[in-house]
Amino acid sequence: MRDGIPPAGSAVPTAPLAIRAWLRYDVVSRVIDRLKPARVLEIGCGQGAFGSRIAGRVDYVGVEPDEISYGVALSRIQPRGGTVINGNHETVPSGATFDAVCAFEVLEHIEDDKGALAAWVPFLRPGGHLILSVPAFQDRFGSMDTHAGHFRRYSPDELRDRLTEAGLVVEEITVYAWPLGYALEAVRNRIDAKKLARAKANGTSIEELTAASGRTFQPSRRVGGIVVQAVTLPFRLLQRTQAHRGTGLVAVARLPVA
Repeated sequence: MRDGIPPAGSAVPTAPLAIRAWLRYDVVSRVIDRLKPARVLEIGCGQGAFGSRIAGRVDYVGVEPDEISYGVALSRIQPRGGTVINGNHETVPSGATFDAVCAFEVLEHIEDDKGALAAWVPFLRPGGHLILSVPAFQDRFGSMDTHAGHFRRYSPDELRDRLTEAGLVVEEITVYAWPLGYALEAVRNRIDAKKLARAKANGTSIEELTAASGRTFQPSRRVGGIVVQAVTLPFRLLQRTQAHRGTGLVAVARLPVA
């Protein structure tokens, strides 16, 4: 134990995941199991739901610009041996490189997505991997996306083009969240349409919506998290049978060795 912090892999409880996050993590965890990165940077770690799981397995650094989400992430990730920084990628120590750079539900919040990818790639060691998730298919763009502060959604081909332009070799793009994701989006679009009307009346900016997006519909109680984990299990297994259908994408791309 170091400074009262249990070592990575200890029995400190992980943070609860929301329903859609469980569907996403089902894909992401299998990627990490396969790649076995020793050192991971997560950009936009939110409240640390994924980070608390990854930090228990690797040398982990997460960055989160929203101060409220950062505080929650710190309480969840630091006890598992990880590091959390309040800021964006520019706050990562200069010259630091990682086996994997992760950004889950982040790229769609950034207007200049090409510039963001160009800024993230230098954190990869040669042969390292970028692992990211984004919402899928622009024709599904709705109130949920607007309320979350999304600029866009991506098709697999569009995401592949962005990653290739950034100098990466795309190894796989998985479509996930079939069929449950469709129902979740229908419910969220109805709820968020009402929230958007209130936000518009209050003059809330897209930057404010983006900052708060990592706190929306996030379970906080362990018992509730266990229930969600159990309820989503059949859907996590079911989505594996239709890896070309769903509402989200998980991409894995490699930085070539020069």
